[in-house]
Amino acid sequence: MLDITKEMLNKKYGITEDAIDLYNKAIADVQPQFDKLDEIREFNQLKVLNALQEERISDMHFTNSSGYGYGDVGRDALDKVYARVFNCESALVRPHFVNGTHAIGAALFGNLRPGDTMLSICGTPYDTLHNIIGISGNENIGSLAEYGVKYKQIDLDENNKVNITKVKEELECDKSIKLVHIQRSTGYGWRKSLYVSEIGEIIKEVKKVSPEVICFVDNCYGELIETMEPTDVGADLIAGSLIKNIGGGIAPTGGYIAGKEKFVEQASYRLTIPGIGGECGSTFGVMRSMYQGLFLAPHISMEAVKGAILCARLMELCGFEVLPKSTDMRSDIIQAIKFNDKDKLINFCKGIQYGSPIDSFVECEPWDMPGYNDQVIMAAGAFIQGSSIELSADAPIREPYIAYLQGGLTFDHAKIGILIALSKVL
Repeated sequence: MLDITKEMLNKKYGITEDAIDLYNKAIADVQPQFDKLDEIREFNQLKVLNALQEERISDMHFTNSSGYGYGDVGRDALDKVYARVFNCESALVRPHFVNGTHAIGAALFGNLRPGDTMLSICGTPYDTLHNIIGISGNENIGSLAEYGVKYKQIDLDENNKVNITKVKEELECDKSIKLVHIQRSTGYGWRKSLYVSEIGEIIKEVKKVSPEVICFVDNCYGELIETMEPTDVGADLIAGSLIKNIGGGIAPTGGYIAGKEKFVEQASYRLTIPGIGGECGSTFGVMRSMYQGLFLAPHISMEAVKGAILCARLMELCGFEVLPKSTDMRSDIIQAIKFNDKDKLINFCKGIQYGSPIDSFVECEPWDMPGYNDQVIMAAGAFIQGSSIELSADAPIREPYIAYLQGGLTFDHAKIGILIALSKVL
């Protein structure tokens, strides 16, 4: 680090020489992991490049349709590009999805019917899905429960792994189970994300008992972190957000659903209406950004993972418990830090906000955020509102006070933001 950089960090943000020394120790420790990430990034960049070339993408695909959006060649071609990237039959990629939860909701509502059962096998799903399922205490808002879709869950075992024995037992005794829900990322939990190889083994065991059951994977935060995706190992359906990994920090909004054609088509009828599905939907001039974001995604996602690994090592050196550990293999961009202290948690998030390029002058505070049962603090000074691929940190205000850091369009920004946040805690 240049002396003038150190001087600026000290004068502007109060980062001491001791903190810089801590950073130098951490960066040396994690360099071997960075080398491995570069190899994964290179492979995924080649995969995305090949998908764009195979679909013969040209300037004409950066369309600006209006009204119904019939015949939007850019929209339809992007679906095919995503299907190639995810090595599956079909994809639905749209700016009309307001977030990843919306895409997941469309996938669930499109493929579950009254009397069917949804089985969550990673314990309680991410908080924003509770209203969709009808387990939030307010099911009479058009939830799956209100429409007669039943819900069961199997908690993780004592090692925080999917209890496949119990899953198979449940599948054998309850033939109403139509869909198995697998959450790749930790959500607001304290476990490592599922590796794609683990997801593949889970799906293999599920299909042995119930070949017709839909294996659905919430793929948020996980795209392009490994050389395979859940659809490479048997997932029937996946969904995620374009303002996370796969949008590359460029896509202004949107989400995707990908997998087997019949399941994607059913989901499309819940994005629009039955009989129209993905045939309609003008794209408001965002297609160039969505294509370019996908192209940048392999690189941007790895910048975020490098930031997460550095954060893990810095916090380890300061005596905090982290998950994943700095030496662990990664399957998503999220870094969890356990503070066991409400004030330290809030100060960390405020530090990330202070280190943001946008709205750095404001202080984030815990608030009653729609879709969450606890107050939530969110630090997100992003160019795109709520973009989790940009440096951000959020946490439910509940014990043991765990912060979830993600993102960083560049590693340089990530390390600066993390150093500022650490200084706020210490």
